[in-house]
Amino acid sequence: MDIGKRVKQLRTKNDLTLEELASRCELTKGYLSQLERNLASPSIQTLEDIVEALGTTMPKFFAEEEVEQIVFTKADEFIDTQENQTIHWIVPNAQKNQMEPVIVDIAPKQKSMVISPHDGEEFGYVLSGKLYLCSDRNSKGLLIKKGETFYAHGNESHYLENRTDKTASVLWISTPPIF
Repeated sequence: MDIGKRVKQLRTKNDLTLEELASRCELTKGYLSQLERNLASPSIQTLEDIVEALGTTMPKFFAEEEVEQIVFTKADEFIDTQENQTIHWIVPNAQKNQMEPVIVDIAPKQKSMVISPHDGEEFGYVLSGKLYLCSDRNSKGLLIKKGETFYAHGNESHYLENRTDKTASVLWISTPPIF
């Protein structure tokens, strides 16, 4: 672990100058500067004083921060092929997040799974083809074409229906995760 880098990271996060941190730890500004540049190594007691002045604990100071994946590639995708639809999980383990984006390919003359009522919202962007958004209140459905979107509350059962002879695809984002 790069102790100097971690001290500087926490010092700047706490909006402290070298002089302010030095005063809190009863160290010199020069010593802290050398420490941050890894030109000096603190004793355990000195490091404990610095860590305390930075408002954290030794275990938290040394805890490795988990690097969160932000960009996902085709290699990260998981595909579940079913009889009438294929679901592409484009963000792995998205069910642990507040929203879940998937791409759903709906086969010709088929329907997506029926989404039961839930406390949440859904957004869809039709990538290809034409789909009908059908619900308890509107069994005929609302037509959504390529390049168009839908935004719906999850307060009633609903599904997408492909009434054409070509596969249709939709980017479907739900909150909370429902797929």
